[in-house]
Amino acid sequence: MMRYILAGILVLVVVAVGVLTFEWYRNQNSAVAFGAPFELVDHNGETITEAAFQGSPTAVFFGFTHCPEVCPTTLFELDGWLDQMGESGEEVDAFFVSVDPERDTAEVMKTYLENVSDRITGITGDPESVAAMIKDFHVFARKVELENGDYTMDHTASIMLFDRQGDFFGTIAYEENPDTAIAKLHRLVNEG
Repeated sequence: MMRYILAGILVLVVVAVGVLTFEWYRNQNSAVAFGAPFELVDHNGETITEAAFQGSPTAVFFGFTHCPEVCPTTLFELDGWLDQMGESGEEVDAFFVSVDPERDTAEVMKTYLENVSDRITGITGDPESVAAMIKDFHVFARKVELENGDYTMDHTASIMLFDRQGDFFGTIAYEENPDTAIAKLHRLVNEG
């Protein structure tokens, strides 16, 4: 009998340590701030600030228009997921932030997005301001020179999710299972 009591106490201690560790880890990660004030332009050439990421559940993807596969695939999938969500998908504001503002002018972004989605807003601007936003959102992006004198961009390929207050909510990974991605977006709408 004593052995069962000790085993029960041990299980309770292990569970308590697990819960405390989880709470500590969650609090540590929630302290990481994503974003800072910014002033850039949307794909219509209008000024856009961090206020656009508040008031609605938000999905943000950093990429570039000359991207051969990851960016168009991700944007196409995001648009499809939001469609599949029906009315709740209409609550999500979606943004495509250029990591290549040298080539991605507002006009280029507009033409590009018109071929992908009518619900995703493009964001670009002067290279220094875009670089600051990339850094503030903890996104990886770097120019990679190609042999022919052209270049491409390496960049984070996840969609970042933010709640109605503009706080980080989670991510959707590149090539994530569509059912999982839609479930995350539903959770963002319902809990965020």
